[in-house]
Amino acid sequence: MANIKILSDSTCDLSKELIEKYEISIVPLYVNLGGNVLKDDGVEINAQIIYDYVDKTDVLPGTIGVPVEDFRKEFVKWRELGFEIVCHTISSDMSCSFQNAKIASDGMDCVYIVDTRSLSTGVGHLVLNSAELAQKGIEAAEIARQSQALAAKVNATFVIDTLDYLKKGGRCSAVALLGANLFKIKPMIVVEKGNMKVGRKFRGSLIKVLEEYVDAQLQGRKDIRTHRIFITHSGCSPETINAVVDRIKKHIRFDEVVVTTTGATITAHCGPNTLGILFIEK
Repeated sequence: MANIKILSDSTCDLSKELIEKYEISIVPLYVNLGGNVLKDDGVEINAQIIYDYVDKTDVLPGTIGVPVEDFRKEFVKWRELGFEIVCHTISSDMSCSFQNAKIASDGMDCVYIVDTRSLSTGVGHLVLNSAELAQKGIEAAEIARQSQALAAKVNATFVIDTLDYLKKGGRCSAVALLGANLFKIKPMIVVEKGNMKVGRKFRGSLIKVLEEYVDAQLQGRKDIRTHRIFITHSGCSPETINAVVDRIKKHIRFDEVVVTTTGATITAHCGPNTLGILFIEK
């Protein structure tokens, strides 16, 4: 049986504990703070650095996909150690990472690239599923095939607490921002066919909105795999997280309710107090 290494770019937003448990290799994207380019590796940059930069400059940091040479270096390292590789990237419609991984793997055998068509722990779901398949002795090519097929069943949504970051990024108007702030409107962002769109709009305090959001996503659902659900957030309070956990348990008993925080790349686009629940449908 071949040794298999499961890789992902850093947008998977998996915790250090999960990465170590499943022996996953992470290839970081980069964040550009006014010309200071930092690795999204949880060491060089974090959410607070981004929030402080935006508060000071009123400008969003740029994000940069994984360069070809970074992927190539990682692929060569693991192939020379005798591993076959299954690499996962953020949706190809959101970043150049997938295309760069494909270029980096050109001419190399036993390297398989999965376009997750998702982001954050939507990617993370597929990464962990692949790691579990590898533990069962499934061949790398089959893991990649199953992971690509499973991508269509990942349900990835987030609720945005403030539209300030979307406005700074040119994704909403000043009028929309004013209305949202005035009426306490918090939109749900939905990942659909590899792209993001605005879904339902909620209104009220953050905890009230998040409870309604969980109800909307889970109530009466019989088509959800109960193996694992992620709660992924960009710095919400413990009180908020606990309220979401309790609300999830009112609807579905998951084997694992995993709480993770967003890395620098995702945080740079969503801003503070964003929270999503991400799961896989049957």
